[in-house]
Amino acid sequence: MAEYKLKDVTSLHLGPGVKREVEVEGIEGGKVLLLNAGGKVQAVGAKCTHYGAPLVKGILTTNGRLTCPWHGACFNAKTGDVEDAPALDSLPIFKAVERDGAVYITGDESAIKSSKRKPNFRCNASGGAQKEKVVIIGGGSGTIGVVEGLRENGFDGPLTIISKEGYLPIDRPKLSKALMTDADKLALRDKAWFESGAVEWVDGEVNAVDFADKSVTTSNGDKFVYTKLVLATGGTPRNLPLQGFKVLGNIFTLRSVHDTKKIVEAIGDKGKKIVVVGSSFIGMEVAAATSADNDVTVIGMEKVPLERVLGEQVGGGIQKILEGKGVKFHMNAGVDKAEPSGSDPSKVGAVYLKDGTKLEADLVILGVGVSPATEFLRDNKIIRLEDDGSLKTDENFSVTGVRDVYAIGDIATFPYHGPGGEGRTTRIEHWNVAQNAGRTVARHITNPTATPEKQFIPVFWSALGSQLRYTGNTVGGWDDVVVQGNPAEAKFIAYYTKGETVLAMASMGWDPAMSQSMELMRLGKMPGKSQFQDGLDVTTLGPPE
Repeated sequence: MAEYKLKDVTSLHLGPGVKREVEVEGIEGGKVLLLNAGGKVQAVGAKCTHYGAPLVKGILTTNGRLTCPWHGACFNAKTGDVEDAPALDSLPIFKAVERDGAVYITGDESAIKSSKRKPNFRCNASGGAQKEKVVIIGGGSGTIGVVEGLRENGFDGPLTIISKEGYLPIDRPKLSKALMTDADKLALRDKAWFESGAVEWVDGEVNAVDFADKSVTTSNGDKFVYTKLVLATGGTPRNLPLQGFKVLGNIFTLRSVHDTKKIVEAIGDKGKKIVVVGSSFIGMEVAAATSADNDVTVIGMEKVPLERVLGEQVGGGIQKILEGKGVKFHMNAGVDKAEPSGSDPSKVGAVYLKDGTKLEADLVILGVGVSPATEFLRDNKIIRLEDDGSLKTDENFSVTGVRDVYAIGDIATFPYHGPGGEGRTTRIEHWNVAQNAGRTVARHITNPTATPEKQFIPVFWSALGSQLRYTGNTVGGWDDVVVQGNPAEAKFIAYYTKGETVLAMASMGWDPAMSQSMELMRLGKMPGKSQFQDGLDVTTLGPPE
């Protein structure tokens, strides 16, 4: 630990919710964020621990909640601890003192440079006498949220993860956004990190759960007992029940590293004719990621891409952005069949639309949604699946009607209490929602009688020629959208409303509009529709209180 002087800072006087990025003298490139965290002035790491966003451009509430401007990660500015995903590491905290007309901080050079603080936790997997034994089925984002949350909240009992993915939890959004294929580079935590906390990692597939006996059985016959069970099995990509799609090669879904490797191998030296079926987020991200060096065509059933989620004006603008990158679109279109290649009858050669249009294809990528991966529970006599195969839960993601069992991620249908939600149940398929749900479960396991925290407001992001941010949820349906700016120019904010209530918002090139909106929604202080129609810019509002 050493003391460092802050450059050009003479006083610790900062108002509530005020922050300032400052250089640290004596450390090349060293910066910290000086802020007033709910009345306490101190310095914290200057960069978000997720992707390194400058936190000075984020949102600091007057009570000390610090939100990243890019992807909604939240930190407690008083302690540096993570409050909301997708950040895993906490922020370092540096004591600041004012002396002789200057301000100094105390800390380690490495912490100042990295802007990260690893959680300090040990998990005693061999402690048979421990009160709780947590078993998690699945190895995705929801699972890492549970593990991180348990660590941060002091859980030191046995913890077992059973995963069939074949690799450790990864940053899965990079699969469709960048077609990354190296599981080690995508890993959120390395093997040593899990081992350091004595987390038992089991490569296997669960085929049965005995909820009465509180045990889990894998396909090779191994049995694991639990006191708390977390189901985090994710989604299974849908195929098309049409001629050719289940028998021809070079037709891919995209969910795992294994899928991405196959797609990249099929693209090879590029210059391929790629047909993407589906115009929602996965399909559009893949189209954007492959368009630079290939001939890419998107088939969608909507009038414009993403119309169901973002509306016609925004979806149409995003379509123009991708058309500017060479992507072609067939909208209001239905797929009829896939036809074999003339040179290799085992692989796809073309996709036919219902109107007879023939689209030549070297490979086809399907982005037509996922189904909850709950087939192993289909015939279980205790648990009840919803019509779509999901599991109904309460606000803590406890499965309805089954004690000590939680469900998170793509398989969970839960009550939503954000703006306009009013407790309506919804299922949200997004990597970050799963991770925050895992954190919620961890808090409930470690302190089940605590007053529940305010429900997280969902945050999404997507690479669609430019970075799209989205927060909120339209579970009750929206009846109007207020658009400021121009979606086709990748600079806009869109507010999705029902009556006067803003249910959700999307933006491009307007940071930190998403983070500000998320905090206002969480606090129940989001302005109404008419104010945005009158031109209110949400980023001009002061720190949320």
